[in-house]
Amino acid sequence: MQALPTLVHSTATVRAADRYAIDTLGVPGYTLMTRAAEAAFDALRAQWPLARRVLVLCGRGNNGGDGYVLARYASAAGLGVALSAPVGPPQAPDAIRAAGDWRAAGGEALPWEPALLAKHDLIVDALLGTGAKRAPDAALAAVITAINGVGRPVLALDIPSGLDPDTGATAGVAVRASLTVAFVGLKPGLFLGQGPEHVGRLVCDDLDVPAAAFGGSSGVLRRITEAELRQALPRRARTAHKGDHGRVLVVAGAPGMPGAARLAAEAALRAGAGLVTLATAPAHAAAIGAARPELIVVPLEDPAALPALIAAAKVVAIGPGLGRSRWAEALTEAAFASGAPLVVDADALNHLANAPRARGRWCLTPHPGEAARLLGTTAEAIEADRLGAAHALAERYDGVAVLKGAGTLIAERAAPPYLCERGNPGMAVAGMGDVLTGIIAGIAAQQPDPAARLALAAAVGVLVHATAGDAMARAFERGHLASELLAQVPACVNPTS
Repeated sequence: MQALPTLVHSTATVRAADRYAIDTLGVPGYTLMTRAAEAAFDALRAQWPLARRVLVLCGRGNNGGDGYVLARYASAAGLGVALSAPVGPPQAPDAIRAAGDWRAAGGEALPWEPALLAKHDLIVDALLGTGAKRAPDAALAAVITAINGVGRPVLALDIPSGLDPDTGATAGVAVRASLTVAFVGLKPGLFLGQGPEHVGRLVCDDLDVPAAAFGGSSGVLRRITEAELRQALPRRARTAHKGDHGRVLVVAGAPGMPGAARLAAEAALRAGAGLVTLATAPAHAAAIGAARPELIVVPLEDPAALPALIAAAKVVAIGPGLGRSRWAEALTEAAFASGAPLVVDADALNHLANAPRARGRWCLTPHPGEAARLLGTTAEAIEADRLGAAHALAERYDGVAVLKGAGTLIAERAAPPYLCERGNPGMAVAGMGDVLTGIIAGIAAQQPDPAARLALAAAVGVLVHATAGDAMARAFERGHLASELLAQVPACVNPTS
């Protein structure tokens, strides 16, 4: 199976590429259908080599046609294949042809009954595909519910039925697949919203549709890959010294909040920054300095002292555990008024929500609740349209927006957002956001021009953070501490090639 493409395209763009192959390149639609079925059958055999009895559920459109062809291939390979069309016979011309070829090969369409599901090792979902944008009707919803309840692995063709291909929303029910084989190109619904909960493992086959068929589209999302990691963090020269790798200033930690400050500052060091200064409340400066002597810890009582510290830094991270006191507000305003590249998190974001401005040269790192305050909406509305929310944050505040959560998005005004597919639910614990802030600042400080490469630094920081979390989750998922992730970071910021 092919490597996943970097670009994720809208469903309309993928559909237009499909039409380009048919109308401009002269590839018959039925040829594309047979290629899709062949790719899906290859994935089936690779994923479930011991499966012997396969149930294929076909819809009326071309997605159903893919299922009819796959059933024929599977039967010819000696598998026991049953096929049912729960919503009726095919209506699309190529799907009608595929059904005819299935019958000509000795196949039949069995009447639908839920009892079919438990009689087979594997279920193939070829019911709806990307053409369906509305909620399944009652009859089809009952079929999908039965599929999800039977406890059998499911192979979804192109996209799990019931999942919106552009938003990842599920209006009612959607198939929960074990493996999804996307055709021609990746669609955003595979990654956004509820998509990751329903897609399972994802593979893609371009069906030999050339890149030219996409008309130069830059996509609606860019998957973060190791290519960005190598670009942001190349091998260091043997003659390098700490001054070559940037100085980070972390402004964090109101009285009683030393943990957030230390986590963010230490994360910047672990990400490779040459020098890290932590400006924090005097009450706990000594304790942090003793526990992590590699940090330069400055007890900061008077906000008037902050501009001099900012002037000495290449990148400033502000917000973790800062609180909302007058002291915190004065520090935040001083940072916002500076010309330094900023990474803004937590209480600094809350201050920004109360006093909005479009500053530029900054990276905002909100979770959905903070994003809601910044955009004057609700967390539910943010989660319902994460892509739109990321765009809105970048536009309104003229900066890079890191919208945290499952499928973190990194948006800037001039390009499609980056998408991070990694990470796991075990990372949903206190302090993880503080660590991410420090990692992004540490990587940004290592760039020749942090302000110009802030989106790249943010994307790589998110990738490093998620990869480190996944390394912890190999042992277990629940019960991790944010401080434990720090030990995983160095392995993730050193590309192997």
